[in-house]
Amino acid sequence: MQVSIIGQPWGSWAINVRPVDWTIVGLFRSLPGRWWDPDRYSWFIPGTAAATTALLDVLFSTGLFSDEEPLSEAIPEVPVATKPPGSSASPPIENKPELFRRYVEALNSRHYSKRTVQSYLPWLQRFADFHRGKRLETLDEKAINDFLTSLAVKSNVSSSTQNQALAAVLFFYRYVLERPTTSLGEVIRAKKPIRLPVVLSRDEIRLILGELSGDKLLVAKILYGTGLRLMECLRLRVQDLDFQRNEIIVRGGKGAKDRVTMFPESLKGAVAVHLEAVKRLHSADLAVGWGRVSLPDDLARKYPNADSEWVWQWVFPQERRWRNAANGEEGRFHIDPSIIQRIIHEAILKCGIMKRASCHTFRHSFATHLLEDGYDIRTVQELLGHTDVKTTMIYTHVLNRGPSGVRSPADRL
Repeated sequence: MQVSIIGQPWGSWAINVRPVDWTIVGLFRSLPGRWWDPDRYSWFIPGTAAATTALLDVLFSTGLFSDEEPLSEAIPEVPVATKPPGSSASPPIENKPELFRRYVEALNSRHYSKRTVQSYLPWLQRFADFHRGKRLETLDEKAINDFLTSLAVKSNVSSSTQNQALAAVLFFYRYVLERPTTSLGEVIRAKKPIRLPVVLSRDEIRLILGELSGDKLLVAKILYGTGLRLMECLRLRVQDLDFQRNEIIVRGGKGAKDRVTMFPESLKGAVAVHLEAVKRLHSADLAVGWGRVSLPDDLARKYPNADSEWVWQWVFPQERRWRNAANGEEGRFHIDPSIIQRIIHEAILKCGIMKRASCHTFRHSFATHLLEDGYDIRTVQELLGHTDVKTTMIYTHVLNRGPSGVRSPADRL
């Protein structure tokens, strides 16, 4: 088996495994910003230090490679080619590194989330790779449509993936090249199919919760009892829980929106006991000189001591402190979402539930069960944080009974 890692002139790594080892290929899916190019039969990752380190960690974790060489020698810096356009070595696009820097700055200046930046940047890289040898500034709507068509026909991506790629490219043209949408002409948008959400019954919810324990059980109960998204739940801080008003405040939810949802009465006792354990853990961290958490935006500079205060601590901190190799500082982040996803997936399999359920299914079940109990759709919309009530209306299609209590004639035979 041979793994080839080749630096691309547009600032990324091309990774090729021959013959294909699916164990290693499966590990590539955990790399940040990775994408698959079927034309080259290769994986691509950004040429950043973080992505390069993650790649090396993945390869060394297999035990098939040696990590005796320093990182700087094991994989050198991504080269920048200087061959003229039209050469056979995929020439760089003129000023492309500068354009990419401006692209990231434009996203950050408009307060797009880190996940959005991580999603958009690889799409712009793929778009540039698709039109290698050409200047991005000269490409028109036909070039965009050709790229989107290739994604649908050759890569067989879904409509949502295709629309995400379009959004990433259009953002580049609007806010980096400052070309208005009207100047791009008619851009083809994929029609997104209407899919019904998977919903668990109350009995299935009880079975899944019965397979969980500890803080993982509490996370699952909050997901179902409040309708929070997984990351909204894991990012909760102590001050976001209002025991007196029976409210949970969601900070910076999807679309950078705050909202208030219910605090289930049945969970308040378990949450209080859990917070006592977290506070003891926080006190122990403070005793050894740590106990600080990351703060949103620029609050760490504005309030220098806030990161060690109890109210700013995560409700669900990770079990072990992380260590910053650069300065030796230690701290705790919230539980990694992949841990909760894996445990809930295993619980669903153990219960023998024949549905494609996940952590997000608890949110779907929350909304559907509220509508079944007779709550109006506007209330459910506010609890879920949907901007448009049409988004919430999808749950009316999966109710066991319609608004008028429609019963099938077959049930009367």
